[in-house]
Amino acid sequence: MKSLQKFLPKYSIALALLFIATLFFLMTKGNSVAIEAVEVTHAELIQAVYATGFVEADAVANLNAECSGTVSYVGALEGQHINAGQKLFQFDSPQPQLAVHEAQSALAEQQALLRDSRRRSVRKKNLFSEGAISRQELEDAEKNSTQSEELLQQRVFQLKMREDDLNKLTVIAPFSGVLTLQNVKKGDYVIINTLVARVVDTSRFMISVEVDELDVPRMRHGQVATVAFDAYPEKRFSAVVARIVPQTDQITKTSRIYLTLDHPPGNIQAGMTATANIIYNVKPNALLVKKSSLFEDNRQSYVWKIEKGRLKKQPVQQGESDMTYVEVLQGLKKGDKIALSPDKSLHEGLEVNITSAKKP
Repeated sequence: MKSLQKFLPKYSIALALLFIATLFFLMTKGNSVAIEAVEVTHAELIQAVYATGFVEADAVANLNAECSGTVSYVGALEGQHINAGQKLFQFDSPQPQLAVHEAQSALAEQQALLRDSRRRSVRKKNLFSEGAISRQELEDAEKNSTQSEELLQQRVFQLKMREDDLNKLTVIAPFSGVLTLQNVKKGDYVIINTLVARVVDTSRFMISVEVDELDVPRMRHGQVATVAFDAYPEKRFSAVVARIVPQTDQITKTSRIYLTLDHPPGNIQAGMTATANIIYNVKPNALLVKKSSLFEDNRQSYVWKIEKGRLKKQPVQQGESDMTYVEVLQGLKKGDKIALSPDKSLHEGLEVNITSAKKP
C-alpha cells in the first residue's frame, strides 16, 4: 500500500507532462503549414501575341477556261510538278479556228488592195507632173492609198484578236509549282469561265494568322515570331512579320498578319494548321514572379512573403507581364521567397515549412 502511494505521484506527474505536451502540439499545429515557395529572381521577360492560322502559298493561280470547248489534251496530272509556260490543257472548238482563217483571208485581201492603191497613186503622180490629170484626181488617189493603209492596220489588229481567242484554247502554267487541282479530264466539254486547274508555288509559303484587334497596335513589320505546326508538335520555327492587312473583320474582330519562315520545313503544305507567338517586347533583366503567386485585396496586389519562417502580406507594384510571369517594380527584391499559391487559408504571421524552392 505504501509502495502504491509512492508510485501514484510519479504516475500523475508523467500524465500531466504528457497532457501538456499533447496540448502544446495541438495548439501549435494549427499555426504551421507546409507550403511551396519560389525565389524571386531577375530573368528575361518576353511579351508576345498568340495567334492561330494556316499555311498559305505565296503564289496561287486559279486557271479558268477562257472559252468553251472539248478537252483534247491533258499535259499534267494533279499532284505533279509543272514548269512555267508548260501546256496543261488543250481545248478543241471550231469557231475560234474558223475566225482566224477568215481574218487571215481578209488581211491578205487588204494587202493586195493596198498594193494596187499604191501603184495607182504613183501613176497619178506621174500623170499630174506631165499635166495629164488635175490635182483633184491626184488627191483622190492619195486619199484612197491612205485609207487602204488604215484598213490594213485594222485587218492586222482583227487577226491578232482572233489569234488571241485561239490561244485561249490552250491553258498554260503561269509559273513553276505543283498542280494541286485538276478539274477536267480528256473528252470533257468545258464551258467558258469554268475552273479547270490550280497551280501552287511550293517554293514560297507564308503563315496567315488572325490577331485580335486589341493586339494590332503592337504589331510591326519585321517582328520576330515563333511558329509551331500541328503536324510537327515537337518543333519550333523562326519567322518574321511580313505583311499586316489594315482591315479588321467586323464579325471576328481580328486582323490578318502574314509571317515568312526563315527556314521552312521541306514537306510543309498549304492548309496546315499553325500557331504563332509574335514577340513585341523583350525586357532582359526584369524582376519576375509567377502570376499564380499574386492576389488582390482592395485593388492592391499582394504576395505572401516568407520572412524568418513566417508569412508576411507584402504589397507589390506590378509592371509588364506575359502569359506566366509578371514584373515586380516595387515591394520585392532578388532572393526574396514567396508563396507559390496564395491559398485563402493563409494569414499574416502563419508559420510555414517550405517544401520546395524553385526559381522562375
